[in-house]
Amino acid sequence: MPDHATSSDPAVQTQLDRFAQLSPGRDILGLERIAALMAALGNPHQKLPPVFHVAGTNGKGSTCAFLRAAIEASGLTAHVYTSPHLVRFNERIRLAGRLIDDNRLAPLLAEVLDHAEGLEVSFFEVTTAAAFLAFSRTPADAAIIEVGLGGRLDATNVIAAPAICGMASLGIDHEAFLLAPEAGIPPETEIDPLARIGWEKAGIAKSGVPLVTQSYPAKVNAVIADHAAHSGAVLHARKGDWDAAIYNGQIAYRDAKGTLKLPLPRMPGAHQADNAALAVAMLRHQSELAIPDAAYAAAMEWAHWPARLQRLGPGLLSACLPAGTEIWIDGGHNVDAGLALAGHFGPGETRLHLIMGMLAGKDPASIIAPLRRQLTSITVVPVPGHAYHSAHAFAESASGIPVSEATDIHAALTAFTPRRGEAVLIAGSLYLAGEVLRANDQVPD
Repeated sequence: MPDHATSSDPAVQTQLDRFAQLSPGRDILGLERIAALMAALGNPHQKLPPVFHVAGTNGKGSTCAFLRAAIEASGLTAHVYTSPHLVRFNERIRLAGRLIDDNRLAPLLAEVLDHAEGLEVSFFEVTTAAAFLAFSRTPADAAIIEVGLGGRLDATNVIAAPAICGMASLGIDHEAFLLAPEAGIPPETEIDPLARIGWEKAGIAKSGVPLVTQSYPAKVNAVIADHAAHSGAVLHARKGDWDAAIYNGQIAYRDAKGTLKLPLPRMPGAHQADNAALAVAMLRHQSELAIPDAAYAAAMEWAHWPARLQRLGPGLLSACLPAGTEIWIDGGHNVDAGLALAGHFGPGETRLHLIMGMLAGKDPASIIAPLRRQLTSITVVPVPGHAYHSAHAFAESASGIPVSEATDIHAALTAFTPRRGEAVLIAGSLYLAGEVLRANDQVPD
């Protein structure tokens, strides 16, 4: 099943099983198929409330969480479309604040799949169509939509007139898709992979629509600015039209409308302040919704995004280790994620036992290298339902750090006893993080 999508509800599972019959079995970038499917469904993407469209490599899901929190703190409602799910497929579609329930999801998927026959659409395209169809039929004040992969050719980019677009942190990921040779690509992006990534993600820019971006290296900023100008978007770049910094234990934010002093986010990690600031900038540079200053402060406390530096709570898995042992999970699998993890735990402050499950196409060094000074051991586990790296693939990047293998997370946790001051970090894949949450009975809601 694509994206490891299963359901305990028989009616939903029946529809998920149909994906394998209709889908080519992999994501294929391009807007032709999603446009045809939208047309067959009556173009529901043209009947959405104001859309907040978010692209990026890391942080786009967290940015969506802060957007939702601020909108709801204003007394308004928001639909949210994100990917991938961690435990239940339903997590991808939130209707006016609540995850879609099985009784509504099953007939919705059936309707979309009925119209998808013969179009050779992908799993993500069908899922996107289902979300947009649900959003078009349920009242809400806003729709927050996370890009799946890239931006320019992502299925969510079928939306022609969002209220605002945003770009989170950029990094090298999904190279087979986003760095593939293609006619018409700007020459400067052919020699600078990050510039190409930025150009692809800036492809969500639309004429007359604000595009709010983080700050990137100069060449990347230039490529994005050129893309925005070519599309007619109104660019609002960090360190230009807006900026933010952590100062005296707060987020100090400023733009043309004035300044804000906001509490630091409850979500762990200094990088979450950047994601929160991007959400604030997006809300302050759009004109569809009125967001009071108090809502921004509330969003810092309310926002939650599972499996992103999340501390595991009480449950069957956490009971495998002595009481009080910190177990953290994070779906990070690239260099930016590794650097964020290293920044959170701090060199020498916390000794870590790393339990790692990583898809075969990813680089183990992206997580291990930034954390090297904190690591006490590495235990390699499978990523259920996916091709993954064995312990052998970790040997070079883990030089000097003991590496072992375990059959699953439970076996990994019971194989050692952390000492005082040591913690456990489970990282490398959102799919693995989902399995951890499922096993510990912490299903996102």
